[in-house]
Order: sequence, then structure tokens, then C-alpha cells
Amino acid sequence: MEPVTLTTGRLVLRAVGPQDTDAVYAAAQDPDIQRWTTIPSPYLHEHARGFTEQIVPDGWADGSTYTFGVFLAVGGELAGMVALMMRALGMAEIGFWGTKEHRGHGYLTEATVAVCRWGFTDLGVDRVEWRAEVGNHASRAVALRAGFTLEGTLRSAVNNKGVRRDCWVASLLPSDLGLPSTAPYLPAPGTPPGQP
Repeated sequence: MEPVTLTTGRLVLRAVGPQDTDAVYAAAQDPDIQRWTTIPSPYLHEHARGFTEQIVPDGWADGSTYTFGVFLAVGGELAGMVALMMRALGMAEIGFWGTKEHRGHGYLTEATVAVCRWGFTDLGVDRVEWRAEVGNHASRAVALRAGFTLEGTLRSAVNNKGVRRDCWVASLLPSDLGLPSTAPYLPAPGTPPGQP
């Protein structure tokens, strides 16, 4: 698939390319991004170049990962990154990080909702999962503000720099955004939404 561009009231979401390598490199120097994501640490300029010139275009081309740079509509600064990774038929996982200087403005929540809406309407996704290592409260807050339902804690479910860690898991369904599913959904009888 060719990369697409999404817009919201304050943001332009587009695939990053070689022109964004320096901005990605600078943002990824943040210790919090290196701590809570699976990017290499230390993060070198060659990592940023590989990301913008190979990883992002390859993901779009083979339909495995749709990565959007989150740019401010006014000024064009990089505010973060959101990726939708296809995991199974009709199911994707979302990952994101925000630049230190642009946190706390709701940009990642806005971008997450826009990317999920696009996944539901254009890709035929029926479930988006969010996972984050237990303790990553900032990521959890974004997911909850975007409408995800927390489903629980998975033991030893993520590998971050060679260490297995527990993670939180949450989901967003098309109906959470007022959209139809591509396939019927039958919740377990008598189970309140979001409860196992």
C-alpha cells in the first residue's frame, strides 16, 4: 500500500522519510522513549536512518506496519510517532511515543484515535490492541483517553532489550468509535464491557 496522510484539527499524520531522520534521531534521545519502547539504546543516527529509509517504507509496502509521524499542523514539528501493526486477520496492535517537548497537549490521543479510525474504516480491522509494560503510566493514560478498555495484565508478555516483562493490555473496537465492524461480534453473555 502507498502511504496515506491523515489530518486532524491540529495534526498531520504521514509516513516519515529521509527528510525526517534528524528529527526522529533527536526525539529518540529522550531517556523515557528509550526506557519504555523497544527502540535500540543507545539510539544512534544510523538507527534513525534505517527507520525512516527502510523500516517505515517496507512496512507500508508489505502491509505489515503502518507508521505515521505525528506532526503539528502549524509549524510542522514532530510531536510523536504512531504505528498500527497487523497481528492477525482483522486485528492490529498500536504503538506510540511522544516527543518530550510536546507531551501533555493531547496530541498522541488525537493521533491514536485518528489512526484507529482509519484502521477500522480503510483496513477492515475489527480490534486494535494496545500493550505497554506495567508502569508506563503515560502510555496507559493515552490509551484510556483514546477510548481503549483495559483488559488486564499479561505475564512475561513483552521483551524489552532482552528482559521479559509483564504488560498491560487494552482494546479498542469499532463500536467504541461509533463505527460498524466488518464481522459480527458476540460478547460473552452477562459480561459487562471490559470485564473478563
